[in-house]
This record gives sequence, structure tokens and C-alpha cells, in this order.
Amino acid sequence: MAFGPYLLLATLEGLVTAAVLALTALGLSLVFGVMRVVNVAHGEFFMLGAVLAWGVSTAFAGHPSIGFAAALLVAPLVVGGVALLSERLVLRRLGYEPEATIVATIGLLYIVQQLALSFYGADARPVQAPFNIRIQLPWFGYSGYKLFVIVAAIMLMIATWFVLTRTKAGLVMRATQYDRETAQAFGIPVDRVYAGVFALGAMLAAIAAVLIVPIQQAHYLMGRDPLLLSFIVVIIGGLGSLRGTVIAALLIGLSDGIISVFFSPTLAKMLATALVAMVLVFRPQGLFGTVAR
Repeated sequence: MAFGPYLLLATLEGLVTAAVLALTALGLSLVFGVMRVVNVAHGEFFMLGAVLAWGVSTAFAGHPSIGFAAALLVAPLVVGGVALLSERLVLRRLGYEPEATIVATIGLLYIVQQLALSFYGADARPVQAPFNIRIQLPWFGYSGYKLFVIVAAIMLMIATWFVLTRTKAGLVMRATQYDRETAQAFGIPVDRVYAGVFALGAMLAAIAAVLIVPIQQAHYLMGRDPLLLSFIVVIIGGLGSLRGTVIAALLIGLSDGIISVFFSPTLAKMLATALVAMVLVFRPQGLFGTVAR
């Protein structure tokens, strides 16, 4: 087969990876950007979204699109509620201290993981895609659902950008990010902002999981790779930078897809790690991050 079909297929697969990764990393970047909290349990919120998607979708009989639509609504809300409860009961009591919150979210990671193992089990389980349409492209047909994942992720990122830059809620979040004490002095309920941001970050991860779980099976250990790749993305793009997160996710996703097809997945991971090392050495704040004053 000619070079063109392989390149097109690898690019499309890379775009699917980049779309899901951008959503997941955006939640992690948003939490750190506003709260200065490194959420090590972020991958488990992703996993919980996938597990809930399986549970909700299998509870609905009839066309798979009904169960998928219900999962897309229920899973982020439940995961957001879990995150909100975790913020209220754990992070707020620790005063959002960086070292303490890292340890606390590591503990939260294992709690969520073991609860999923106890109630969901150790088996990987598939979720049926809401539709099975193949779009005819040059050289081959491609999954219409995968193209839907790319479009849905783009729309969600545009919606997030709009909320952050064009609404009062976004203005409050940015004010809290820049100066917590001053924002509090002007009557902004910082604790409520933090709770909302932490829940929103978890919900973005859950939405990403619901979108990807018809392609990848739901499993109680599936949160590890999204967490690692999300950290790679936010380090390269710059913590708290929406533009940096999207560009870094595209860079990592496309390189992973193309290099994995033509060479090996291991080489793709090695190059991503090398890129992180170079960014940390030459531009520690990330490609689009700003130096703290």
C-alpha cells in the first residue's frame, strides 16, 4: 500500500487521541491554573467516567444512542459530584497546601480505584457506540463515530474558552487565579470558586472518558495513561494556558498516532518524554505559560 493511506489513517487516529487528551488535560490545567492544586486523582475521575458510562449505557434498553446520551449526561454529573465532595471534605480542610493536596489526591486515587474494582470488577467491558457509520475517505472508509469524537471535543473546548473569557463566571475564576487575597477582599467567594473549578475539571475528564469508551473498553486501571499524558501536555503547553493545552495535545496526539504507525508506540512515548525534558530545561513555564511574578 502507498504511503498516503497510512499517513491519513495515522493522522486521523492521532486527532482522535489529541481530542480526548485535550479535554482531559484541560481539566487538569484548569484546576492547577486557578487553585494551584496538582490533582493526582485526575486520571481516576477519567476512569470513573468510563465505568459510569458502561453502567448507565447498559441500563438502557433499545437503541445504543439512548444509553450513550444518558451516559453523556449522568457520568459527568456524578463525577463532578464526587469531585465536589472531595474538595469540600479533603482539599478545603487542608487549606489547598501544595504538598498536602498532592498526598491527599494520591490517597483519593487509590480510594476511587479500589471502589471501582470492588463494584465494577477487574474485567474490561465494551460500550457500544451510539451509531455505526463509515465515512468514505480517499483510499478507505473511516469510523463516523471517531470523527464525531473530534468534532465534539472541539465544540466543548470552544464552549470552555467562551465561559472562561466571555462570561462573569470566567472573570471570577480568572480574578481568583491572579490574586486570591484581592479577589476575596472584593467579595468573591473563593472557596465556592475552587469547588466549582475542581468539579468542572473532573467533569471534563469524565466527558472525555464517555467519548472514548466506545473505542476503548472501560477498565478500572484505565486512568493511568490519561493522567501521565495530561501532565505531559500541561507541562509542554504551560499550566493554566488553554491555548497551550490544545496545541500540546495536538502535538502529542498526532506524533503518537503517526510515529506509532510508522515506527513504534514506545518511540512515541520516548520522544514525548524527551520533549518534556527540553521544555523543563529551556522554558520551565511551558511554551505558552507565563512566568510567575
